[in-house]
This record gives sequence, C-alpha cells and structure tokens, in this order.
Amino acid sequence: MSYTGDVTPGGPSDERDLGAATIRKMSVSDMHNNVYLLTCAATGAQLLVDAADDAERCLALVAEGSGRLDHLVTTHQHWDHVRALEDVARSTGARTYAGADDADALPVAPDVRLAHGDTVRVGELVLDVVHLRGHTPGSVALAWQDPSGTHHLFTGDSLFPGGVGNTKQPGQDFDTLYADVVARVFEVYPDETWFYPGHGGDGTIGAERPHLEEWRERGW
Repeated sequence: MSYTGDVTPGGPSDERDLGAATIRKMSVSDMHNNVYLLTCAATGAQLLVDAADDAERCLALVAEGSGRLDHLVTTHQHWDHVRALEDVARSTGARTYAGADDADALPVAPDVRLAHGDTVRVGELVLDVVHLRGHTPGSVALAWQDPSGTHHLFTGDSLFPGGVGNTKQPGQDFDTLYADVVARVFEVYPDETWFYPGHGGDGTIGAERPHLEEWRERGW
C-alpha cells in the first residue's frame, strides 16, 4: 500500500484504494486542516468530510474522484473546518450534514442534523455516525467498514494520534470527550481500525489503546 496519509497544504492529495471505496486526503490552510473524499467504487457517489478552506482546491479534490459530490459532512463547528463550506455546498448542490448540537453555529444550515447511531449512505457504502461530545457539543465521527472487515473512522478534532482533541477553551470538557472516545470508539472498534483526524497524520486504534490511562491521568 502506497498510502501514507502524510499531506501538506498546497501539496498533492494522497489516495487509498480499498476496493469498494477510495479515500482521498489533502491538507489546506496554515492550520493544516485535513479534507477527505470518500468515493463509492460501484456508483461514483462521493462524500466530502470538512470543507475546511480553499473551495477551489476542495472542488479539485472532488474532480479527482468521480467529479460529483453527493454528501458534505462537517465534523464540528469550529471556524477552521468550515471556511469553504458555503462555497462548496453552493457549487455542488451536495446534501449537507452536521451534528445536531453544532448545526446552528455553521455558516450553512445543514440539510441533515446528525445524532449518534444515524447512518449516511454513499452509494453502496453505509457510514455510522458517532457523536463525540467535549471538543464541541455536536462533534461527530463517521465510521465505515471495508470488505476486508477493517473499519475506517473520520474523527474530526475529537481523536488524534497521541490523544483526544483540545478541551482547554470555554465550553469544552476533557472528561466528557475522554468518556465518549473510550465508550464509543475504543470499546467499539478493534485495534486494526484506521482513523483519520482533522489535522496531521492518521493513526490506528491499536497503537493508541495502550495510552488511554496516560491520557486520563494527564487530562488531555
């Protein structure tokens, strides 16, 4: 597998062919925000995760796939993840989604307000919605299981290699985020699960699992 998940703003996207689907990843802005495109191989249906910035580059990523955009999911309300949301939604006509508790803070009111346990269908692919509270009230992750049995989890800013997301700002709460990440991610998904965060490189659940107690003790 040539995919590494290492991308830089202004650089090329990285592509991961999983047979039934392809995941493309790119980085935008000086915040190194990740943008992901999931393409259903059977139908060409596509889902974009976080139109974070640079609408032109987001649309170019869509064109690297089938050229159409059916679904546009925002993982959470923070400004650095939504700067291109309005332009990409308008240009593509994609159906927009966000967690219910973050929806009213977005520059575009989502067509669908997501709750824990919902699903999003992308052609023949079905993604599970995981609500992870604490970084923002309505942060969501998306999980898809490929034909080999491996899960792929888009975590926004709720989970990174090395720890959970930031909880140092007003309205954020480490205990809540940690509890949700443990109960809804680590107690649900196996070690080989690959996760794709909102910034930086990817990780696996197995690589992070031994450090959960360390995260709890340090409080971040």
